[in-house]
Amino acid sequence: MKSSTRLFKSLADETRLRILALLLKEEKLCVCDLMAALELPQSTVSRHLAQLRNAGWVDDCREGVWVYYSLTPADSPLRRELQALLARHVETEPTAAADRDRLAGFGAGNRCA
Repeated sequence: MKSSTRLFKSLADETRLRILALLLKEEKLCVCDLMAALELPQSTVSRHLAQLRNAGWVDDCREGVWVYYSLTPADSPLRRELQALLARHVETEPTAAADRDRLAGFGAGNRCA
């Protein structure tokens, strides 16, 4: 039950849901990508990424000087179901759509890599 509790607690924040929504659409993103899309400072984005990493939602990978974040493979039936539910929900969520639009605009030559 502890892992289930940790999963649900990690979803109880709008910023973390917004991060997950972006990672559902992108293979990997760095903190600067997320900062631009969410319009939040680095410290806030990093803090939420750490919570998502501790809950098992995201992995990080260093490529040169950049650290990229991606969704971890769903390792349990509960995680698979939650991830699928979240993916369906964010398709119609206006905030998630605005975040994706900002990320797309930022991607025009300004991405980290």
